[in-house]
Amino acid sequence: MSPDPGTVDEPSDEPSDEPSDELHAVAPRLRALRRGASLTLEAAARAAALSPAHLSRLETGQRQPSLPMLLTLARVYGTTVSELLGETVADRDAIVRAADMDPAPAGGWTYWQAGAAGRGMQALRVQVPYGSQGDIVRVHPGEEWLYVLQGRLRLRLGDTAHVLAPGDSAHFHSLTPHRIAAAERDGAELLFVHTLLQSPVAALCLGAATGHPTSGETS
Repeated sequence: MSPDPGTVDEPSDEPSDEPSDELHAVAPRLRALRRGASLTLEAAARAAALSPAHLSRLETGQRQPSLPMLLTLARVYGTTVSELLGETVADRDAIVRAADMDPAPAGGWTYWQAGAAGRGMQALRVQVPYGSQGDIVRVHPGEEWLYVLQGRLRLRLGDTAHVLAPGDSAHFHSLTPHRIAAAERDGAELLFVHTLLQSPVAALCLGAATGHPTSGETS
């Protein structure tokens, strides 16, 4: 099957040196993850913007994956680069107790971690005061889901504005330019889940306007 238009097969990404033992071990994991996701070679390659031949060579250890390629494949297979590389990850609690959710104020908003660290998704409870960060346009890879708990939320997706009431939710691709703001002076509170396209060591995805270290993505 010939590669789809727009796919890449770039020898320049692959060092000429012999692959390390660690990278040799990645090859069978890539194949196992693809099969576990019930994806054909062609479908997985298309999702990763690779040619099937290139992906096949990665799965057989004939090519070394670059870091951007590992990030992309981790996203496609719903895992993290750390786990893809076989790094030992400490046991994570499945339950997050309310007493353990410490507030983290940043950029006028307040965040509570509502999910375990080191996952492929980040879950937050967010308090959005009126007039805070409403002029910030965010664009980044991934997906976002939010659910309004209290108040009314103004959400602009591309050129379309929406007002969400308690119980309303939104699920969208984060490459769509988006703005989030409280629609009323009492502010709003929401649950927020987004994907992390990276090794999951970063804490909150707060955005450059907060003055806090971030993963390089704003949500």
